[in-house]
Amino acid sequence: MTALVRRKSGALPGEGSRAGALQALGCRVVEGSLEDEAARRALVEGADVVFHVAGLVAARSEAEFRRVNEDGAAALAAASARARVGRFLLVSSLAVTGPSRRRGQPVDEVSGPGPVTAYGRSKQAGEAAVRASGAPFTVVRPPAVYGPRDRSFLGLFRAAARGVVPLLGDGGQELTLVHARDLARAIVSAATSPATVGRVYHAGNLEPVTQRGLAEAVGRAVGRRVLCVTLPGLVVRAVLGAVGALARTLGRAPLLDGDKANELLAAGWSGSSEALRRDAGWSAEIPLSRGLAETARAYREAGWL
Repeated sequence: MTALVRRKSGALPGEGSRAGALQALGCRVVEGSLEDEAARRALVEGADVVFHVAGLVAARSEAEFRRVNEDGAAALAAASARARVGRFLLVSSLAVTGPSRRRGQPVDEVSGPGPVTAYGRSKQAGEAAVRASGAPFTVVRPPAVYGPRDRSFLGLFRAAARGVVPLLGDGGQELTLVHARDLARAIVSAATSPATVGRVYHAGNLEPVTQRGLAEAVGRAVGRRVLCVTLPGLVVRAVLGAVGALARTLGRAPLLDGDKANELLAAGWSGSSEALRRDAGWSAEIPLSRGLAETARAYREAGWL
């Protein structure tokens, strides 16, 4: 097993070295980046499967998103094709499928409206680049991912620990989630099943959860009864627009901005994973309550919560 790693900066206390954690598992480390041709060659040399899990989730412009999510995927897929790798597994995003049109109606891989943000469009372009590379490929589009060591939900856990959680809109937005361990099994299953070559799959829990239900479940995981405060959509758009504009003025890549409001205020992000169950025998195994409790414990042990 080989991994491409960058020199790390901005670690939270207790996080440790990603490279060190990989090496402890017996992984060979190649230092470099997706822009480094020599590193790409060293990474794919002799590989049976290449898992492309890198991506940019915050950027100052759509062009910046595309340099990583499209150009990076294209370069690594092309290197894999030249090395005659058996399978190229691209981890994309449910943002490519797009949001649910109505609550209670999860989208499958072809029924969504398509991307509604620059991030989603860049991931869609990355998928197209992989298809054009000539490498045998499979695409997995995860929904929101949570679990120990993943920090994307840390803000929600901290808010719940304080006892007050803001909800965007009316709190009824439906979300499909997936625990990081379930997702790891999903991408391995997708990459090793003969039936999945050339196909695209969602990989999430069977049952969605509302934004309010998630806030309350996180509260239980941290041992707090939470007060949920709803924020009207117009207020959310105005605030995120201002936050994004300020971040760009300061030369920073905003994680939240007016564009992101298109995702945060959609009716839902609920995706069906029936196709992956059918073709690769995968289904999520970790219940939300257990996964959130495990994540809360890990956050506390790391000193983050």
